[in-house]
Amino acid sequence: MTAGRQGPGGKGDKERGGSLKTRVKTARKRTLSSTLWLERQLNDPYVAQAKRDGWRSRAAYKLIEIDERYHLLKPGMRVVDLGAAPGGWSQVAAKKVKSEEGKGRDKGRDKGRVVGIDLLDVDPIPGVEFTVMDFLDDDAPARLKDMLGGPADAVMSDMAANATGHRQTDHLRIVALAEMAADFACEVLAPGGFFVAKVLQGGTENQLLARLKRDFSVVRHVKPAASRKDSAELYVLATGFRGSAPDDR
Repeated sequence: MTAGRQGPGGKGDKERGGSLKTRVKTARKRTLSSTLWLERQLNDPYVAQAKRDGWRSRAAYKLIEIDERYHLLKPGMRVVDLGAAPGGWSQVAAKKVKSEEGKGRDKGRDKGRVVGIDLLDVDPIPGVEFTVMDFLDDDAPARLKDMLGGPADAVMSDMAANATGHRQTDHLRIVALAEMAADFACEVLAPGGFFVAKVLQGGTENQLLARLKRDFSVVRHVKPAASRKDSAELYVLATGFRGSAPDDR
């Protein structure tokens, strides 16, 4: 299993029978939307590739692509994964920052560390410390920095609110979640750190972007190839954290 391995999409996928589509019959207790989701999962080449490569989820390829494009994760970094379950992003981060090796230093600094936060228990991953925590709790930033042994170099969020099926409502909910994640990031990041979070295309994240442009040197949108083409999903990436003013801590 290699963190730098590309996702599916090459001509080899068709040679492995990628053109054969699996159809799912609607079970008595399964809704149509659930049936369509299951059918999409069964026919998603990234889902199949993740199982072969040993990743917890297809989302791992999204972070791999973002990192390979912008060179974000480096050995020795301290990383926070918000809403970490099932652990795909934490898994990638552990490989990139070398937290799973149990040895090594980066410019005299201790080995990398990855902390995954979720409201649910997550099965263990080498090099990742999972904790059941609500990152919105008042004491969450202080607890997180204690776990990391200092401020974070990266805060990542692949969180998404439960979909309602109403496009505008779903957009507003996921942007609100990203805004709360950004607030948390600014509480725990060290100067120079980065923040990446899932959003949806829709044009109402202006407040989030304005806040990030104030606190980070560069803010951009990223659409990884692993994001489904029919999805409005994309990511906001903010790099070069300027550091919180004393009054903001």
